[in-house]
Amino acid sequence: MSGRAGESPGRAPGLTLVSSQGKPYRFDPGALCLELLTTGGPGAYARWEVLHEPADLIAWTVRSRLPDGLDLTVSAGELERVRALRDALFPLAAARAHGRPLPAAHLDVVNAAAAGLPLAARIAPDGSRAWAPAQTGSRLLATVARDAVDLFTGPHAHRVRECGAHNCHLLFVDTSRPGRRRWCSMEHCGNREKVRAHRARQAPAGP
Repeated sequence: MSGRAGESPGRAPGLTLVSSQGKPYRFDPGALCLELLTTGGPGAYARWEVLHEPADLIAWTVRSRLPDGLDLTVSAGELERVRALRDALFPLAAARAHGRPLPAAHLDVVNAAAAGLPLAARIAPDGSRAWAPAQTGSRLLATVARDAVDLFTGPHAHRVRECGAHNCHLLFVDTSRPGRRRWCSMEHCGNREKVRAHRARQAPAGP
């Protein structure tokens, strides 16, 4: 099974997610590789799986921070490899967020994927940047893996964080100048935690 991606209108970086109460909110993880983590994951995160077939991965690229106009074909085998990369990125990002050593087995998965050829860009006749035609899922895999290498070894590696809400595990890189971002989204978890804190302050003191 395979599919192809078309163009989508210009957009700001970030994804629109939907809370368990059905309310949409904007989440910008700050890096392409961390955007992939919103599609599911290993273990308990498997219940959020959305990459069931190649067309699902193509739909994710349209929503992602990749520039529009990507002409992408994905095979079932390439989809499996992207899911394996995602499942390796999850524990690596969590380890970065909590200051733990990076698991060697998961690093091997990322490094192997990063060794492939990435998505190719070109200069269009009008001088603008465009994608080369007929890109593949394998090139997408290498592009996401290289983005992870850049993130985990770059100047913001120490700013990979997990949302500070008590029941949210979304991972992001804090690229803000002050470096004080705590929430996946202020409109979602930030507001919920403010309400929780307010209710705790208003609760009557015990005997």
